[in-house]
Amino acid sequence: MANLPAAFSEYTRQLMGEERFGRYLKSFEEETPVSIRLNPMKMADGGWKMDDAEPVPWCRNGYYLKQRPNFTFDPLFHAGCYYVQEAASMFLDEVLKQVAVSPKLTALDMCAAPGGKSTLLRAALSDDCVLYSNEPIRNRANILLENVTKWGYPNHYVTNVYPEAYRKSKMKFDLILCDVPCSGEGMFRKDEATIREWSPQQVEKCWQLQRDIVTDAWACLNDGGLLIYSTCTFNTKENEENIRWILDLFKDAKVLDINTKPEWYITGSLLEGFHEPVYRFIPGISRSEGLFVCVLRKGNGLAVSTEQGEYSHAGNKKFPRREQSIPTLGTIPLHVDGPQVELTYQQAMAYLRHEALVLPEETPRGLVNVAFQGFPLGPAKNIGTRANNLYPKEWKIKTTHIPNDYEPILRRL
Repeated sequence: MANLPAAFSEYTRQLMGEERFGRYLKSFEEETPVSIRLNPMKMADGGWKMDDAEPVPWCRNGYYLKQRPNFTFDPLFHAGCYYVQEAASMFLDEVLKQVAVSPKLTALDMCAAPGGKSTLLRAALSDDCVLYSNEPIRNRANILLENVTKWGYPNHYVTNVYPEAYRKSKMKFDLILCDVPCSGEGMFRKDEATIREWSPQQVEKCWQLQRDIVTDAWACLNDGGLLIYSTCTFNTKENEENIRWILDLFKDAKVLDINTKPEWYITGSLLEGFHEPVYRFIPGISRSEGLFVCVLRKGNGLAVSTEQGEYSHAGNKKFPRREQSIPTLGTIPLHVDGPQVELTYQQAMAYLRHEALVLPEETPRGLVNVAFQGFPLGPAKNIGTRANNLYPKEWKIKTTHIPNDYEPILRRL
């Protein structure tokens, strides 16, 4: 049993009630669920299966695994074939299925690192949509860029600014996801560091920061635009009380209802007197870690972009001309003009460790793409006696031990 802070336990017991809180405490004695989300673009041929995997019921491409493998040793993970994501966070997919959105909308993920919800959002939107994924902290933005790049979708850009920069830029969006920084109570079972970092003072700091972020985001929404607000915490200060504050401050805000199924065991509002539709995942009740979600619409219209603007190109950057004040991080090309060379498992892992390769004699000289099971990992330059590794050095696997036997999560039919 985890040593939970006394102030947290006292407050949360009162918030959830004895029965819910007891089930939550019991969840610390159970194995935490392991789940992944397939990349529908890369796995579109349907010629794959997973042994003993169960679907995540609120996500079209989500699956629970029976046990946690070492994902570092799977080349298909590094190829962006799937993303390791906590199941409750995949509820975003169900939200996007139900809300009215345009096939050509412009979206923003305001607090996007490490990229789980951003990659889900981009996969759920049509190819004609544009998504900006933002992370204010630079080292976290670099991780976000890596995950977005490996996911491999078009019209997806990573930025590294504070939310107020978007407000000042006058950019407008049809959909904004605010998965705001929070006190992390919903991650206590998964990450013991969040227990050590928690305090009542941290909760106070978080709900104030969250309101600042929402204020910036609301100014960036088109009329009829959607704001998806989420945290991975339980307390009402960062959740229901913030939603009530939004409704009081922004008179054009309306909470939307999302249809759910009883067998998902999603909990509604826990704030006395507040009855708007909100969705809370509690470990021990739902098969997940903790999450809170609320969906709001600005105004009475639908989230439809009536004008995308003219686009200008600057290198690999693409912006509406009136919206050039937010620069994107430079993309890292993982594909070059050249043939594709299939690698063995040991070669693929050597490549991901940024080692030089020896390719088959018939491989043409020059730039080539190296792949595992048909999925590109990145570029190399074949000079004959060896192939120089062009995989980004900052992404390389640092482990020196590589297993001899490859136990794939995904198998060809």
